[in-house]
Amino acid sequence: MSAQKPDLPTADSDGGRDEAMYRGLHAAIYELRLPPGTRLPEDVLSNTYGVSRTLVRKVLQRMAMEGLVEIRRNRGAQVAEPSADEAREVFATRRMLECGALAELPLPVPTAELQALRELVRQEDDAQLNGDRVAAIRLSGDFHIRLAALGGNATLTKLVRELVARSSLILATHGSPISVTCRHSEHEQIIDLLARGERQAGVAWMAEHFEHITRGLRWREQPLDLFSVLKGGDTPT
Repeated sequence: MSAQKPDLPTADSDGGRDEAMYRGLHAAIYELRLPPGTRLPEDVLSNTYGVSRTLVRKVLQRMAMEGLVEIRRNRGAQVAEPSADEAREVFATRRMLECGALAELPLPVPTAELQALRELVRQEDDAQLNGDRVAAIRLSGDFHIRLAALGGNATLTKLVRELVARSSLILATHGSPISVTCRHSEHEQIIDLLARGERQAGVAWMAEHFEHITRGLRWREQPLDLFSVLKGGDTPT
C-alpha cells in the first residue's frame, strides 16, 4: 500500500506560470532539494519558469512571508536558514496546534486512515535504515500533515502544512541524527493510541514527541556575515 502524499499549498493565482513556480520551489525546499542557504537568483528563476522577474519577486516575497525564503537588500533571495529562536517558536506553535487538533479528533479514526499513517511510518523507517535523512524528514512531515487533516479543519491543516515546511529547514540546519531517527517509533505509538480510542493519551504523547524533537536539536551558531561586518565597520584611512 502506498500512502497518499499530502497536497502542496496552492497559490492565489489562476493556475498560471507563477503558480507552477510557487509549487515547484515549495516542493524543492520542503524536500530539501534546495537546502538552507541556497541562493535564489531572479534571473535563473525567471528563465527556469518562463516568467518575468516581477512575478519572480512576487513569488519570493510570498515565500518570505511563509518563512521559507529570506530576502536581503542588495543581496537577493536565498532559502531560509532558521535561527534557534525561530526553531523553538515553530515547534512550540506546532505543539499547540497539533495537540489541539488531536484533542478534538472524532473517534473512531477510520481504519483506512490508520493504515495510511502506518504506511508513512513504514516508509520513514525504511528511509532511516537506508541512511536517507532527507526522505526521513519529508516523510515525518507528511505524517504530521495527514494526521492534522483527519479533523477536517482546512485552516488548521494549512497552518500545520506551512509550519512543517519550515520544520524541514530547521531539521536540516539544526537537526542531529537522533532528532530524526528516534521519531518513527513515536509516530507508531500515536497511531496505536488512536486505534485504541485513547485520544487524551495520544495528546499527551504528541506533546512529549515535540519535546523530544526540540531536545534533540543541536543549535548551530549562525555563520559570521562577513559582508555586514566589513560594510558596517570603520574603514581605515
